[in-house]
Amino acid sequence: MTVVEERVKVADAGSEAARRAMIDSQLRVSGINDPAILAAFLAVPREDFVPEARRAVAYADRAVALGDGAVLSPALTYGQMLTAAEPATDDSVLVIGNPGGYLAALAERLGGKVTLVAATGDWAKAGAHTLVLVDGAIEDMPAALAELVAPDGCIVTGVIERGVTRLALGRKVAGTLAVTVLAEADFAPLAAFAARPKWSF
Repeated sequence: MTVVEERVKVADAGSEAARRAMIDSQLRVSGINDPAILAAFLAVPREDFVPEARRAVAYADRAVALGDGAVLSPALTYGQMLTAAEPATDDSVLVIGNPGGYLAALAERLGGKVTLVAATGDWAKAGAHTLVLVDGAIEDMPAALAELVAPDGCIVTGVIERGVTRLALGRKVAGTLAVTVLAEADFAPLAAFAARPKWSF
């Protein structure tokens, strides 16, 4: 994952113009073309989810460091997640992440009831949802996370395989969660879901 350090001037163009430019230059050209998803990106000001000092880089095509280990993933990552998730208006959506707020706001624009919990919090008590979105990459999926996916529901998350972060989609069928890796994607690893050290002799 690369954290942007370049200064991108968005104040001159205006927030809505910056969002349109992000959609045209980062999302559409990468195959994110669902009208509802693009409308959500246009409606949610990305700069509202970064510290004041980082607002100038909010629309860069890179991850944005937010402090205290939190990272806002690139817009493309969230576009890939929402495209894979195919959220419906009757979905009960759980967003797990640090920070997670931007992804939750995008999901809320697509309909359904959205609950946001921190990856470092007591997410295991959130109850079952038809759609679970994890805002970051997990190295080890605990059983408690799979239990949050309702029957016939799905989970979209980043996973870490041999040091590379990828987008993954899991569907629960007959009580079993089957996870399929879809493509490489720029996720920040979530320390709360890091693999436990293994001892070898």
